[in-house]
Amino acid sequence: MAPKIEPGIPTIVNVDLGNRSYPIYIGSGLLNKPELLQRHVHGKKVLIVTNTTVAPLYLDKVVHALTSGNPNVSVESVILPDGEQYKDMDTLMKVFDKAIESRLDRRCTFVALGGGVIGDMCGFAAASFLRGVNFIQIPTTVMAQVDSSVGGKTGINHPLGKNLIGAFYQPQCVLIDTDTLDTLPERELASGFAEVIKYGLIRDTEFFEWQEKNMQALMARDPNALAYAIKRSCENKAEVVSLDEREGGVRATLNLGHTFGHAIETSVGYGHWLHGEGVAAGTVMAVDMSYRLGWIDDSIVKRVSDILKQAKLPIVPPEIMTVDMFKSVMAVDKKVADGLLRLILLKGPLGNCVFTGDYDRKALDDTLHAFCKS
Repeated sequence: MAPKIEPGIPTIVNVDLGNRSYPIYIGSGLLNKPELLQRHVHGKKVLIVTNTTVAPLYLDKVVHALTSGNPNVSVESVILPDGEQYKDMDTLMKVFDKAIESRLDRRCTFVALGGGVIGDMCGFAAASFLRGVNFIQIPTTVMAQVDSSVGGKTGINHPLGKNLIGAFYQPQCVLIDTDTLDTLPERELASGFAEVIKYGLIRDTEFFEWQEKNMQALMARDPNALAYAIKRSCENKAEVVSLDEREGGVRATLNLGHTFGHAIETSVGYGHWLHGEGVAAGTVMAVDMSYRLGWIDDSIVKRVSDILKQAKLPIVPPEIMTVDMFKSVMAVDKKVADGLLRLILLKGPLGNCVFTGDYDRKALDDTLHAFCKS
């Protein structure tokens, strides 16, 4: 079972990228440890990027952690509206406005305090402000802690598709204080578990089996179960990113369910379905297609839908989705190469997958028609 966690003592997972390597600190009470953050701030000015939901809960705490015993550092903050529908160019501009008004220079540090939307936007702002300044991730949702804060994918959405504008840009560190999950709404908690389940399906069978036994504990926010799930997810993500930082191959497998899921998120309007909800339904669709191709056993199909149901995640797309809606958004997916849509599909025993454009197009059509009314 998961090891017991002691407050204030971080578990460290390293992302190995040569001279751009960085630590992920995971633990309870880490925002009360100023030295963890301060060792990664090199200049005298910090800009915290957060949102209207997280700011009242944790902004003061982070400001204190950055300035405690460190009078030379000045901290500014910019508080953005909360939600996927604000992950756009107009909202991003507010970060640049604040940075320029505050006379920040190239030695400044941006700090992302929030979920995946804030991390993606703050990271993209850091990648492009003055052509690149340091940044730190402080993820406060399961989704951000297990997935989006690690690995340097940053960006914003376009009306025609998710995350189509962005950059690969690695943080100085990721600080995961698991106590921030105490304030996370149920729906956001469940959304993050979609990515946890993904790691088990694509590359970590033992982790999937552990989840099958411990999903109730995770849903009940058992601190040891959560800490273990976050650590194991980060280890999987760090390993994949260190092998393939810019998604030339194996990193694409982390997108299981995302091609279908992003189509759902985009079509219903950003923010109506949470990212993990789209990924969950998309995973069921990818698994269905894998089964139609004869690549997996029907027992895997059942186990996937069972665990997603346990996590209170959707296992079908919303009723408004049509085959044409899926196809038009999937046509601009980032995994399209030379006009060919490449998908992540399960193949073989549990824990194995492929990233391929070499599949029978009829299986994709059959899956889309099976899940859509029209």
